[in-house]
Amino acid sequence: MTVKCRGCGAPVLWLKTESGKSMPVDPEKVMYWKVRGGKKRIVTPNGETVACELSGDLQDATGMGYVPHWSTCPKWKDFKKK
Repeated sequence: MTVKCRGCGAPVLWLKTESGKSMPVDPEKVMYWKVRGGKKRIVTPNGETVACELSGDLQDATGMGYVPHWSTCPKWKDFKKK
């Protein structure tokens, strides 16, 4: 179920990570390319967080996943623990 982000009002989907924590993600699935030490993160539908890139050769794509909302939210600093 999608809800609205309390900071920016964008739709978010909550997924359970492998560690059992809930993580807000952007609701649209995107293609990703798994890269060791990649600067981007993706959350797979089963809750695995993967270091990746979000562009590459189509035939080499790893799969589809969700972008963590903190990486696209303009108000992410409002939610960062101090």
